[in-house]
Amino acid sequence: MMDDGALQLHEDIVRPEWIDYNGHMNVAYYVLAFDFATDAFLDHVGLDHNYKNEANCTTFVVDMNVCYLGEVLEGDRLRFTTQILNSDEKRLHYFHRMYHAEKGYLAATNELMTVHISLESRRVASMPEALLKRITAIRNEHAALPLPEQAGRIIAIRSKSAAS
Repeated sequence: MMDDGALQLHEDIVRPEWIDYNGHMNVAYYVLAFDFATDAFLDHVGLDHNYKNEANCTTFVVDMNVCYLGEVLEGDRLRFTTQILNSDEKRLHYFHRMYHAEKGYLAATNELMTVHISLESRRVASMPEALLKRITAIRNEHAALPLPEQAGRIIAIRSKSAAS
């Protein structure tokens, strides 16, 4: 399923155990919710448990950035989209958006860089050709989409002189 060209593969609900003392979803559970979206995405491209067991390969996250943009509360329904920003034979750079499913606002984003790993050597390894073709086809479709505003963010406190 597509949403403005991005994959829409996962939906969830804010669970009671995800709520913190401020009465909204705790930051750690945003990452968990995005991890569930990652699982759906990896299943979709063929990097699922069967692949792991048969190829003895998987992916490891090497970099991640989360932007918290809107509050979500217990019981809120969530909708996730995923966009491949780039890929090569060993790496996959993708971007999730978390939306409040009823109100439609963007609640958070999650940018990830993963590497394809041989579990035998515990080292980065090239993906098989069939998997590369599937990922590349989606990446090429997503190349026409605008780069997400939050992609490639750097955390910094800018000096007052630089900000003016």
